[in-house]
Amino acid sequence: MLKRTIEDIGERLLDVSRDFDRALMLGGGGRGVDLLKSVVPDAYAKAAHWVESDLSPRRAASAQAPALALDEEALPFADESFDLIVSPLALHWTNDLPGALIQINRALTPDGFFAAAMIGGASLTELRQSLMAAESEMSQGVSARVSPFADAQDLSGLLQRAGFALPVSDVDRFTVRYDTMFGLMQDLRGMGETSVLSGRSRTPARRALFVKAAEIHAQRFADPDGRVRATFEIIHAGGWAPHPGQPRPKRPGSATVRLADALGVKEVSAGEKAGG
Repeated sequence: MLKRTIEDIGERLLDVSRDFDRALMLGGGGRGVDLLKSVVPDAYAKAAHWVESDLSPRRAASAQAPALALDEEALPFADESFDLIVSPLALHWTNDLPGALIQINRALTPDGFFAAAMIGGASLTELRQSLMAAESEMSQGVSARVSPFADAQDLSGLLQRAGFALPVSDVDRFTVRYDTMFGLMQDLRGMGETSVLSGRSRTPARRALFVKAAEIHAQRFADPDGRVRATFEIIHAGGWAPHPGQPRPKRPGSATVRLADALGVKEVSAGEKAGG
């Protein structure tokens, strides 16, 4: 998933019609810059100098590019340190996402670019439903067992709130198939994407719960060949650090040309019935 995400970020960087001097890969797992160089070399070449970071000191130490371990909620950079910041699959772990985005904005030079990818709210819907159904059937209630994720609209709003100019977002949604639900859970552990909710139940779940959830998962979300589906949603979002030369939206009511004239159609007022 990291490779797919970094490839998508790289393709978006190719759409930016300028190059950068100082770039930060925020949370690349120790191999983000190397992956970008491998899968989209032209995007890697858009920045003259790359720095990589990760929350894990061990992963940061394994990076090929200059790297440091840091907490995304407490960036150790001076204002206007980077011209480009990209963050693949890291910011959905932050407790204070608005605060992290504000710090990222401050770390960018004026007219610097930020691109991020986060796991979205529709991810793992099959696993969530199966666990909830199994637990409600076997006990008196259900516990949160999958971390919450933002959606595309949330992220665009948060970028704007953090002071980014021209914020945009879009969604990459795809399905991965497994022999059983346990294969999916093994992959999630390997990705480091298991739940870390502080409010989750501290009582270890019984194996019978997961066996039942796997049965429900197979009944509800299996294809004709018997393999089960897992939906993943990656939200891509980007924005620019403010700069006086950036385009700005016109004030409401300042238009000098009617939309109907621009489209070459007849204007129909709200009080008229179309076609009448």
